[in-house]
Amino acid sequence: MSKAAGRLKKTVDKVTHTTKLRTNIPAGMAVAGPPLGPMLGQRAINIATFCKDFNLRTAEIKEGIPIPCRVSVNSDRSYNLLMNAPPATFFLKQAAGIQKGAMSPGREISGKITLKHLYEIAAIKIQDRPNSLLTMQQMCAMLVGIARTCGIQIVRDLNADEYAQFLEERKEVVAEQRRELQEKRDAKMLRTG
Repeated sequence: MSKAAGRLKKTVDKVTHTTKLRTNIPAGMAVAGPPLGPMLGQRAINIATFCKDFNLRTAEIKEGIPIPCRVSVNSDRSYNLLMNAPPATFFLKQAAGIQKGAMSPGREISGKITLKHLYEIAAIKIQDRPNSLLTMQQMCAMLVGIARTCGIQIVRDLNADEYAQFLEERKEVVAEQRRELQEKRDAKMLRTG
């Protein structure tokens, strides 16, 4: 009886109880240091091999673009790496020509994009595995919601000169917001110190 149980144990695969790693890694910039190294180390993945593999797979992508990654670990310490297109917020901010979204999205506009930009971003994002079952209309509706939370306004036509002037005015608003945040941080440091 015990011999049969021993043979049965050998034939049954090990069950892995590790969770999938979900993270955004800048393209071509995977390094063994924190925060990526400790996350991989906890899951017993060879960090140097993973970094080399990731950097090789993202060699044709512009360096520094955030790539959403899903890593699942097998029982033999190998891994499956699934990479998607950059996040929708990245594409929307790039299309609007801004670095940062609005601090209060309902009350201020951080940038503007056209319907054509929205459609092109939807065409890219619908190719991702999690979005593969969505229709183009559903994907566009999702992107409209994401743009709204970033403070990006979607317009039919966009005049380049007017938009350049808008971005210049927006730079002053962002600088003022940063100054206010820094003052709040300094005041908090004085209270705690």
